[in-house]
Amino acid sequence: MSSVLNTVLSTRLSHVNSNRRVRTRPVLSPCSVSFTTRRLTVRAQESSAEEGNQIKRRLQGGSSFNQLLGIKGAAQESNKWKIRLQLTKPVTWPPLVWGVVCGAAASGNFHWNLDDVAKSIVCMMMSGPCLTGYTQTINDWYDREIDAINEPYRPIPSGAISENEVITQIWVLLLAGLGLAGLLDVWAGHSFPIMFYLALGGSLLSYIYSAPPLKLKQNGWIGNFALGASYISLPWWAGQALFGTLTPDIIVLTLLYSIAGLGIAIVNDFKSIEGDRAMGLQSLPVAFGAETAKWICVGAIDITQISVADGSWLYILTIAGYLLGAGKPYYALALLALIIPQVVFQFQYFLKDPVKYDVKYQASAQPFLVLGLLVTALAVSH
Repeated sequence: MSSVLNTVLSTRLSHVNSNRRVRTRPVLSPCSVSFTTRRLTVRAQESSAEEGNQIKRRLQGGSSFNQLLGIKGAAQESNKWKIRLQLTKPVTWPPLVWGVVCGAAASGNFHWNLDDVAKSIVCMMMSGPCLTGYTQTINDWYDREIDAINEPYRPIPSGAISENEVITQIWVLLLAGLGLAGLLDVWAGHSFPIMFYLALGGSLLSYIYSAPPLKLKQNGWIGNFALGASYISLPWWAGQALFGTLTPDIIVLTLLYSIAGLGIAIVNDFKSIEGDRAMGLQSLPVAFGAETAKWICVGAIDITQISVADGSWLYILTIAGYLLGAGKPYYALALLALIIPQVVFQFQYFLKDPVKYDVKYQASAQPFLVLGLLVTALAVSH
């Protein structure tokens, strides 16, 4: 509309000048309007260009190391293999690898010989690069519309990798993970293919977490608990089933520990509040607000690990309490000691600003959480 107005006014002004008429008021007034309209248009174009330049500067100033790890602050990359690696988010592999270590330790049957070490490495490859990589890639694929709002510079919404390439990667990682699981069953001499079924169940959970119609992540409670169980329970079960026997009490214990995983999963929701709200996803920061959600987050992490009871109860609802009630006070005290720095970092970083300090908080606090997992595993094995 503004361009039409400018054209008309320019024509009228030209016509007036050519005939040298002295009707100044009708001419000068529209000229003033035209000038203002054009200025507004230019400002809008400058604003849009500046927004694009900000994204470009953010990408140019990003870190290549962050790109390879698949975390925020990543540099833009054209190399397809680096982009593929970014989609698998290698930064998320260590908890799964550690979970396998904890399961192997809890079995009480792991020995430092070539055969057991080789089997454990294959199990870690299955749990980390293959099935976690599959999970992260499929999650990015189904989150592409949200990422277009929250993080438009990510590989899929930015167009750095094509649709066919992403789908191919999903299938390759899934089949590789299931294939390694079947290999481990044969290697361990299992009469029942428990490793394959654990891998298949975990892959199905990953799919329904990200994909419609179920899309578990739409519900903050169910989705985050499913994510926590995937990162804590499943790799533990895999490690224990590979070297020993997966028993019902271990299943219950690790599922309780997954409540802490629920809290960790909430941390990742704070950076996506705007996009989740726009797409109708009821993450806990969207449902309860950031202020309430951050306390739910730290509460889930801490209360799961801390013993809360009055003397006569067997503390089955918390991990330290479970160990204390099972007659293993030294392990319980070690676990409580590992909780203290987690609480310190929660107040120092996460509770101060969960969006700004989410990565720094996780890097600082999570090592103590995973060490607590190993303490619990060793207690179970003894």
